[in-house]
Amino acid sequence: MSDPRFQDKVMVVTGAAQGIGRRVAERAAVEGARLALVDRADPVRAVVADLRAEGCDAIALQADLETWEGAEAVMNGVQAHFGRLDVLVNNVGGTIWVKPYAHYRPEEIEAELRRSLFPTLWCCRAALPHLLKRPGSCIVNVSSVATRGVNRVPYAAAKGGVNALTVALAFEYADAGIRVNATAPGGTEAPPRLTPRNAAAPTEQETLWYQEIVDQTKATSLMHRYGTLDEQAAAILFLASDEASYITGTVLPVAGGDLG
Repeated sequence: MSDPRFQDKVMVVTGAAQGIGRRVAERAAVEGARLALVDRADPVRAVVADLRAEGCDAIALQADLETWEGAEAVMNGVQAHFGRLDVLVNNVGGTIWVKPYAHYRPEEIEAELRRSLFPTLWCCRAALPHLLKRPGSCIVNVSSVATRGVNRVPYAAAKGGVNALTVALAFEYADAGIRVNATAPGGTEAPPRLTPRNAAAPTEQETLWYQEIVDQTKATSLMHRYGTLDEQAAAILFLASDEASYITGTVLPVAGGDLG
């Protein structure tokens, strides 16, 4: 691009080993970003190696972002390596189990909240001391339109929390020059996960419950289809760019007309 939107900006992308996070990183690299890619899975290092081969200034950081200690270590590591932080993309999350709420065990409910709410809570808190040094910096959280849907009540609660966090942070830090927004992806086509969210193979009943999600997602979308990784990454990077300089406290559905 003749005018890269992220030239020399330092961007942290969590959950960057695969899926939406990886595509965000790949597209940001083309637009000049210096990248800190975060994941607890080893493949994040291969992603960084590929980006470096294309000339991107990128590092890999492995951490468990479901813990405060993991999030704090990541943000301090980014500051130590790059000397600053300009953009945080919180992408960690995803349904672990798929079933009607009455079938969830208490420990599964807690695990869903830890997976899809706490990484965003922790990373926002850990990044703020560094972002406050950079007026014009921003956070983009990846939420979901599944706050209204079937067979994922704990996940819906977690992503509802992400939405509330996004708006509340935007109120608190607008005067400091920090924008905070979120995208709410709908169903998205992606390659098979390198690291399954749930290591146990689904039962026949669980497969049927998952199909109910697919059917409901396509029916609720006005376009009646899943989105692509590029369609999700484009919205995230728009909100992360200066083109969105007058947008904060917004949760943007990217779901073919499904508002969640």
